[in-house]
Amino acid sequence: MKKPTKLIHNNAGTGTRRTVNPPIERASTVLFPDRKTLYSATPGYGRMGLGVHRELEAAMCTLEGAAHARLTPNGLSACTVAIGSLVEAGDHVLISDSIYGPTRRFCERRLKTMGIDSDRFSPRNIGDLQSKLRDNTKVIALESPGSLTFEISDTRAIVALAKSRSIRTIMDNTWAAGVFCQPLSLGVDVSVQALTKYVVGHADAFGGAVMTNDPAIYTSLENITEDWGIALAPDDAYAALRGTRTLTTRLREHETTALVLAEWLESQENVTQVIHPALPSHPDHALWQRDFSGSSGLFAFLLNAGSKDSLDAFIDGIKLFKLGFSWGGFESLFIPCDDQLTRLSGDWSRSKDGYLIRLHAGLEDVGDLVADLKGGFDSMASAKTT
Repeated sequence: MKKPTKLIHNNAGTGTRRTVNPPIERASTVLFPDRKTLYSATPGYGRMGLGVHRELEAAMCTLEGAAHARLTPNGLSACTVAIGSLVEAGDHVLISDSIYGPTRRFCERRLKTMGIDSDRFSPRNIGDLQSKLRDNTKVIALESPGSLTFEISDTRAIVALAKSRSIRTIMDNTWAAGVFCQPLSLGVDVSVQALTKYVVGHADAFGGAVMTNDPAIYTSLENITEDWGIALAPDDAYAALRGTRTLTTRLREHETTALVLAEWLESQENVTQVIHPALPSHPDHALWQRDFSGSSGLFAFLLNAGSKDSLDAFIDGIKLFKLGFSWGGFESLFIPCDDQLTRLSGDWSRSKDGYLIRLHAGLEDVGDLVADLKGGFDSMASAKTT
C-alpha cells in the first residue's frame, strides 16, 4: 500500500466491533486484576500512553519509515528530548545555524548548565562543520530547510562525516512532515517533528514526535521521557492522529498554493529574492531535488520596503494572511522575521533594503491570497508617495 492508504488503514484495533477512530481514554490510573499483572503490564500508568498514543506512534512510523516513535507534548520538547537522550555531561553538540530558534536556545542555555557544550555551524558549509568537530562531539543536529531562511543542508554529506566519527545525527523534519522527506532513509539517526504544524493541521493542538530505527537510541528516548515526565495528552494525540488521515492530501494543496505565490512574488519589483527550495532560483535547489519529493506551504521572501514605516504599511494592507507564529494549519500566516533572526557573522547575508518575510500558504483560494498580497504592495506604494 502507498503511504496515504496506510495512514488511513493503520488502525491497530482488534475484535469484531471497531470504530473508525480509536476511543480517547482520559485516564491517569490503569486497573489490573492481580499483583503479578500490576508490575508487569505495559502501560502501567496513563502517562505512558494508551490506545490512541499507540496508533499515533504507528502512524508516525509509517510517515517516517521508522521502527520506533516516541511522543512529546510539543515540537520543542521533541527536539530537546532527541538531543538530551544522546548526550551527557562533558559532551559537545553541533547545531546548524539555521535551526529552530528555541532549539538553539536550549542548547546554548540549558545544556550549558548540564555541563554540555554546543557550537553552531553554517548550514551550507561542510568545511565549517568539520572544523568545529571535537573529540567529544556526540551529536550533530540540523533542520533542513532552515526555520526562517530555508537553507537545504547536504544531509548525506553530514551523515557520512558523522558516521566516520561515531557521532549521532538529528534532523528536524517538520517542514516536509515525513511526506516529502524521510531523513532516516538518508542515514540520519533521529528524525523529529512538531506535530503541532502539518500533522495536526488545524491550529488547535500541540504535539511532538521523535522517530528512529536504532533500538539503543529508542531505549534512551524511553528512559529520558520517563525520567523527565514527558507525556502527550490523549486529546492532543487524537487530534494529531486524525490529522494524519488527510495529511498527504492537505500537503499537496499547501504545496501547489505556495508555489503559485512564490512564482508571483518573483515577478514583483519590490521583492529582491524569493526563498523557496522548490524554485530553480534557490541556491540549494539541486539538493532539494535530490533529497525531497515535494515542498510544503512555508517559504520566505525579501521585501524591498525601504523603511519600517513602509514595511508596516505592507503589513497593514494584508487582510487574509494573519500575523502569527506557528504554521502548518489551514490558515495562511505571515511574520516579519528580522527581529528574531540571530545568526553567525556572515552566515546570513541579504540586501540591506530587504526585510525578511515568512509566509505560510493555507488552504484558502489561491486567487484570493494573491489579491491579498497585492493589497499589501498597493498599501506600501501609497505610503511611499505620501
